[in-house]
Amino acid sequence: MGDSWVDSAERIGADLHLEPAGPGGRRAALIRALREAVRSGRLAPGTRLPPYRSLAADLGVARNTVADAYAELVAEGWLTARQGSGTRVADRAAPLRRTERSPVRAPARARGPRHDLLQGTPDASSFPRAAWLASYRRALQQAPNEVFGPGDPAGRPELREALTEYLARARGVRTEPGRVVICSGFAHALRLLFAPGGAGLRGPLAVEAYGLGFHRELLAAAGVRTVALPLDEDGARVDRLGRERAVLLTPAHQFPTGGPLHAGRRTAVVDWARARGGLLVEDDYDGEFRYDRRPVGAVQGLDPDRVIYIGSVSKSLSPAVRLGWMVLPERHVDGVLAAKGEREAWASVLDQLSLADLIASGAYDRHVRRMRQRYRARRDRLVEALADRAPHVEVTGVAAGLHAVLRLPPGTERSVLEAAAAQGVALDGLSAFRHPSTDLAAHDGLVVGYATPSEHAYGAALDALCRVLSSAPAPPRPGPASG
Repeated sequence: MGDSWVDSAERIGADLHLEPAGPGGRRAALIRALREAVRSGRLAPGTRLPPYRSLAADLGVARNTVADAYAELVAEGWLTARQGSGTRVADRAAPLRRTERSPVRAPARARGPRHDLLQGTPDASSFPRAAWLASYRRALQQAPNEVFGPGDPAGRPELREALTEYLARARGVRTEPGRVVICSGFAHALRLLFAPGGAGLRGPLAVEAYGLGFHRELLAAAGVRTVALPLDEDGARVDRLGRERAVLLTPAHQFPTGGPLHAGRRTAVVDWARARGGLLVEDDYDGEFRYDRRPVGAVQGLDPDRVIYIGSVSKSLSPAVRLGWMVLPERHVDGVLAAKGEREAWASVLDQLSLADLIASGAYDRHVRRMRQRYRARRDRLVEALADRAPHVEVTGVAAGLHAVLRLPPGTERSVLEAAAAQGVALDGLSAFRHPSTDLAAHDGLVVGYATPSEHAYGAALDALCRVLSSAPAPPRPGPASG
């Protein structure tokens, strides 16, 4: 079908934007416009031009005007004309004159590292293509016609209903579809929450002493000042909360150090929010992936009116899907929808319907269980390999998630990262995630994303990492943030 469609399109003639103007009449103006389109590279060699009749109708000129212009440019060598092949842009072997601008070439893509152990992404080769395609087809076949209209800024009701059931069952979230707003991921959610009108949130915002710099930059761009909370073995020191009206936490699996927020502190932060009339913004970025401990539910379940819960499929499926969700206190729904605006910032409706079907059919749960087993096996391989080949390196934060933290002696992080780069190993240093204003003592370390490589590439990446670490010095005593 694809080839016949292309053939049909070529017979009809593709759209061609031209603006003939200037002295000498319509024929001369058209010749100049066509010549400039070829010269500038807008019409590449081999491009088939529209038939005389089609272009004449588009430009509002006589058919003979187009025919004469084509004939003139064929004679000059700009175009070629063959029976049955139509009129095409000539493949000009002669170099352009100095007064003519050479076409701009895209820069060559830089060669990436041989071994990608950066945190933040799941194994791209494990995306459930067959299940997603089946859900996409079912969703498309069953979609009512109104799906292809303007839609609802809150997101498709099918997905909001499916998420309400799934989040209650898998994460202990208490909500209803009317309090779920679909977004394109955590960063999009932050922009909406702190946009004028949004959820009415203002700085300063308390955040964990270690976290993503990208999120801090996003907040700073919105005029929000962030205040760092220290971390210890029980997670964020929420007892240090002061006059802030909101706090951003990763309670299920602190990013990047790896520990969960202690049960007593989960209760304490909710009590703080009630007493202050404040809010907890809960980033549940990889809560589905736990290995050596009982499931840790969402803090949102303790008080749905004081917690804004945010999740996405960036770790469970792929960041390329660009789907996330906010579970909001009812009083904040209208403001967030107003901040979301008119359609431009909405996630794809067809992707929303596909995800709703994937969840409702059970395929999403099956995929998460399968990936949980696979990532646990990778985590175990990492721990075992380091115990065997670099026993002096301490591995922490591995009870859940898709990455591990390897502790290093003070002052050695940069040299180890340089050694890794020399071996073609891409890694993150722990110091890159440290809040610039925190008074927490700095700890050197590596953040290793063991989920990122494909299955066939993981062994080689692990070998390269062990070669780098085999000569690393022994670490100091355990720090405050292990998991």
